[in-house]
Amino acid sequence: MPKKKDPNLLVGFETHDDAGIYRLTHDIAIITTADFITPPVNDPFLFGQIAAANAISDVYAMGGRPVTCLNLVCFPSKKLDAEILHRIIAGGLTKITESGAVLAGGHTTDDDEPKFGLAVNGIVHPDKYWSNAGARPGDHLVLTKPIGSGVLFNANIKGWVSSAAMDECLDILINLNKTASEVMQAFDIHAATDITGFGLAGHSYEMAVASDVRLEIQVDHLPIMAEALEMYAKGVKTGVNSFNRQLVNASMRFEKSLPGWHSEIVFDPQTSGGLMVAVPAEQASGLLEALHQADIQHAMIIGEVGRFTDGLRLIFK
Repeated sequence: MPKKKDPNLLVGFETHDDAGIYRLTHDIAIITTADFITPPVNDPFLFGQIAAANAISDVYAMGGRPVTCLNLVCFPSKKLDAEILHRIIAGGLTKITESGAVLAGGHTTDDDEPKFGLAVNGIVHPDKYWSNAGARPGDHLVLTKPIGSGVLFNANIKGWVSSAAMDECLDILINLNKTASEVMQAFDIHAATDITGFGLAGHSYEMAVASDVRLEIQVDHLPIMAEALEMYAKGVKTGVNSFNRQLVNASMRFEKSLPGWHSEIVFDPQTSGGLMVAVPAEQASGLLEALHQADIQHAMIIGEVGRFTDGLRLIFK
């Protein structure tokens, strides 16, 4: 017979959540997660900041507070100077420190391509954690960061993105979701996730399936990074867009008529993306106002939660 699930494992792999949660005591649960990425930029310090913010975000998406971090490093030591590695780690440390967590060690291995990230432990009350399950019909959806970083990175390789747009994109990516998560603690968060590699559509789909609901998203209300749509209009894509579309294609529909290039934005893979939460409709405007007052200026109400019908988990209106 299969072993009974440990009752202290509050969140495992079943819902494809951002992190696992295990109850240690009646008032402390540990959040555990790991993530690492390849360099989206050439600057090693900035790479370290983006990768660390990306990994720590999973703790914020569960409603928790990061406590300890371990570096996860793959580095081509025969190709690149050790100073580059030091700069990557230094960049990551700035974000770890900003989050209030500590760097407790890590592991480095030789590889053909540099990769960097963190294993992160956080804490949360066992009765107050967030999950991507729990969204209810009638809830409104709030997104805290704009989307579009994937296509901007690819277009930047071609030299098509303005320095202003790229600088804004990078500022958004290194911005921790700490403040947004802290603001949200005062509201009834029914479900939460952060928008990363699967794009807005993929992570929305995971929330819809885990909650057994349908998400109805207003395309015109999506916060989008400057020049991202322009790059799609020029024909730029990412290697992940088609996978993200296939992931949800059988369970979604566009009700709003869009050019093909425009629809790609919802499949754009994000790095260190924003939090998306489902909150009671009567709290959505208050949450949005609180986020804006906390200088989360890109936050938007992007849609609402409906009942699951007709086999559709996602509708873009």
